[in-house]
Amino acid sequence: MELLGIIAPVLFIFLIGFIGQKLLSFDIKTISTAALYLLSPFLAFRTFYTNKLDKTYLYIVVFAVLLTIVLFLIVWVTASAMKATRSQRSAMILSGVFMNSGNYGVPVVLFAFGNEAFNYGVIMMVFQSILMNSIGIFFASIGGEAHATWRDSMQRVIRMPLIYAAALGIIFQVTSVPLADSLMQGIDLIADASIPIVMLVLGMQLAVIVRKRVAYHHVTAATIIRMIVSPLIAVGILLFLPVSDLLKAVLIIQAAMPSAANTTMFALQFGTEPDLVSFTTLITTLLSLLTIPIVLFFVMN
Repeated sequence: MELLGIIAPVLFIFLIGFIGQKLLSFDIKTISTAALYLLSPFLAFRTFYTNKLDKTYLYIVVFAVLLTIVLFLIVWVTASAMKATRSQRSAMILSGVFMNSGNYGVPVVLFAFGNEAFNYGVIMMVFQSILMNSIGIFFASIGGEAHATWRDSMQRVIRMPLIYAAALGIIFQVTSVPLADSLMQGIDLIADASIPIVMLVLGMQLAVIVRKRVAYHHVTAATIIRMIVSPLIAVGILLFLPVSDLLKAVLIIQAAMPSAANTTMFALQFGTEPDLVSFTTLITTLLSLLTIPIVLFFVMN
């Protein structure tokens, strides 16, 4: 029951977003853009400003990069063995490599472990967003109908406000720049609003995912890699990193998250098997109702 109590608030907010989208048909892109460009940067700034810069940051970066590389290689080999087309392989990379660490993973670790774990989760979210918005967009573009160059992908990364907000938070923290209480209260209000908003957005995105004819064996392979292989790889990587038990738990939970909802938007934008990517996102999110409590059970005991 304790594990269900952790997941229940997250699922409740997803459900509200899902129902709201079905009934009112919100402009999801506008709300998602507002969350990305107006709310999340303040969350990133506060996290990096209020947490002392130490080796934890380095370990999270190392973990995120190693996990991405290993998952990429596994998906590539799997897709090649299945004789997937270039577009299908890129779609499997989007679905299998990039997890929903932001609007699913961060709330779960908050409800499971509290504020310290939440801060770790946000740091992981920032680095994961950088990887997804660079490597993810690159493979979406080369595998899709609307080809984009590496320069186009990098320009999108450069435009990400999360990067600058996180960097500014680190600079202010290292140089001990004081902020007025009234200003911090404003930052806190916006930062606190970001998590429920991005959770609602995920519920809305799930409401518009339409099941169409897809290559189900590719969906199955990407799902297994995302939901089973990824957390197991995370455990293996963490055996070699001298981090606290709390950070290990957070990173394993993040690695066990379903496919990132943003990958569906990438697939739609570039025409990279959007039905395959969106269906995998839906399946992995539904499966997470079973797998996330199991992962929580193991990391909490």
